[in-house]
Amino acid sequence: MGKLEGKVAFITGAARGQGRSHAVRLAQEGADIIAVDLCAQMGSVGYPMATEEDLAETVRQVEALDRRIVASVADVRDSAALKGAVDEGVAQLGRLDIVLANAGIASFKPVEELTDEDWDEMIGVNLTGVFKTVRAAVPHIRAGGRGGAIVLTSSTAGIKGLANLAHYVAAKHGVVGLMKTMANEFAPDMIRVNSVHPTSVNTDMIHNEETYGLFRPDKPKSEVTREEAAESFRTMNALPIEWVEPVDISNAILFLVSDDSRYVTGVQLPVDAGATQK
Repeated sequence: MGKLEGKVAFITGAARGQGRSHAVRLAQEGADIIAVDLCAQMGSVGYPMATEEDLAETVRQVEALDRRIVASVADVRDSAALKGAVDEGVAQLGRLDIVLANAGIASFKPVEELTDEDWDEMIGVNLTGVFKTVRAAVPHIRAGGRGGAIVLTSSTAGIKGLANLAHYVAAKHGVVGLMKTMANEFAPDMIRVNSVHPTSVNTDMIHNEETYGLFRPDKPKSEVTREEAAESFRTMNALPIEWVEPVDISNAILFLVSDDSRYVTGVQLPVDAGATQK
């Protein structure tokens, strides 16, 4: 019997990367899944974003584990779309126990070059979207009367400042403030709220020309190889590794949403290879 047998988890940004990994890992432990993703490109994002085909692949992988999944396209900045997705998922799956506010974007510019669009889309997805995700979902957890667990995906950038990422750092620090406040507000209903803080993760968000080019400004970004970028990523971590795997974050989240951490709330959990210690 899995650690999450009979429970239902709502996951944003579930089409690929960390979100898909979380959906699959929780399904392996018995959870059914409500999954959403934007499945569209955003103007400020310089790498290809997830597609509806990616979301369909997440569905396939969860169903291959003999778990149920209700997946839909929704923008975390759209309160009505989120509420509709959660309501439909609960209607089909019967309950809600876990929320993973995982959806996020990345872009890179120094402060003086950030445009209004860069700032607004970043804050809209990575901070406001987290708030709207939890707001749409928590009434269903409360209605169940069984308590629950919420994990907000922050970053090492939610603990320390990083150059060329002012808008991202601001959003991820804001996520920590939300987490600490929600942990207090929801505690009387035995709803626990924590945050995870990954270092660079082996996903499409870091493996693209835009990100590689940031680390090697001496070369045209289209010419920077994965191996060259890896050397730069390695310097960010205390442990001698380039990046962690999505499942490393998923395993930390599994701990935070299972009864193994039944009295853990209000915690910032780095999964960062020591990056925040450097």
